[in-house]
Amino acid sequence: MEKTAVVVVPTYNESATIGTLISDLENRIFPACTWNCAILVVDGASPDGTADVVRQLQRQYSSLHLLAEEKKEGLGAAYFKGFRYADEQLGAQAVIEFDGDLQHPPEAIWDLLAALDQGADLVLGSRKVKGGSYPGRWDPFRLFLSQVGGWVARLLLFFPMKAFWTVTDATTGLKATRVDERFRALNFDEFKSRGFGYKIEMLFKLVQWGARVAEVPLKFQTREAGESKMTGQTPLEIFQIAFQLRWEHKGTRRFLKFGLVGLTGYLVNAVLLEVFARSSWVAHLAAHFTFLEKYGLLGFLALTSGWAAALSVEGSIVNNFLWNNFWTFHKDKARNLLSLIRKFLGFNLTSLGSVFIQFVTIGVSTHLLGNTTGVRQITLVLTIGLLVLPYNWVMYNKVVWRRKHHKAGTGRTIS
Repeated sequence: MEKTAVVVVPTYNESATIGTLISDLENRIFPACTWNCAILVVDGASPDGTADVVRQLQRQYSSLHLLAEEKKEGLGAAYFKGFRYADEQLGAQAVIEFDGDLQHPPEAIWDLLAALDQGADLVLGSRKVKGGSYPGRWDPFRLFLSQVGGWVARLLLFFPMKAFWTVTDATTGLKATRVDERFRALNFDEFKSRGFGYKIEMLFKLVQWGARVAEVPLKFQTREAGESKMTGQTPLEIFQIAFQLRWEHKGTRRFLKFGLVGLTGYLVNAVLLEVFARSSWVAHLAAHFTFLEKYGLLGFLALTSGWAAALSVEGSIVNNFLWNNFWTFHKDKARNLLSLIRKFLGFNLTSLGSVFIQFVTIGVSTHLLGNTTGVRQITLVLTIGLLVLPYNWVMYNKVVWRRKHHKAGTGRTIS
């Protein structure tokens, strides 16, 4: 059965370009597609007669459709109407977001559909991957806003999640989305923006629901005619929505709690490090390894600092486990004593990495720089910030308090 893709084109005062775009898509692009393609123009009551141009062309192309708004309601509102119509009336298996001002090269549709055929659920046309580019004659200020604003949006939305590394152009206007349970679970009426900001909200939600994302190069063109969908408020709107989405995300709250717990764990660790570093029995333990001093760096095993670091980590492990179990990850906490013991043992097992990291870094640094309080504490701060925190965050989420997530619109779970 042939799959249907609907190219949704929102327009406002684009009578000078919409005919050229439609003719090129219908006569050159669609015949070379493996999908059955159609065009849906959503016109925002353009006073220049854009809708009339489309109506004339409908007599020539049966796959051309028009939704004429009574008034201009914003870019997001136009796309929302187009998405619903494409799904409910045209039976679309995919929708493509496309500009009507000739800034998006029509050939990019081939790449978008090819990526969907290869298994992607959401395909972004990126100006920032190899083969993508911005217009050479673009206004420098707009280029700056696009580059910096896009990076800030990407940072706010996804760092340090995997998508931060896979999504390079979070504000792109060229996208192909598979119409599936995730897409249909989007409640457009509850979106925070009906303007340009809808793009990042839709992207964020689909990524959180497990959509497989791919990017294809986008050679963004200079506007030929019509009016820009961006306004002076667009950069601020993108920043506000990106910040709000991330602030409301449960993972962000988890991360902030995780950081606060980590701070208490650091204080416990720092105090115990000094207590054990001054302990005679720890010094006696380290003395058993004096024979290794002749082997260079292995001589740190004969210092109390490394053993003190390893032992002090256990104190912070107990502290962090209790706080994280009953607060940070409370929805996944152990429900009874047996479960608590099992989870604690598993927590200790996964925390061996932290023990090893501090044992080595503090042991080696004091061996090289001197076994002093200053060296120990500075090394502890650097080790926790650069190595232990990333390690613990991964282990807590992926192993100890691992959760199962439901796919939007289905009863199936994915881990």
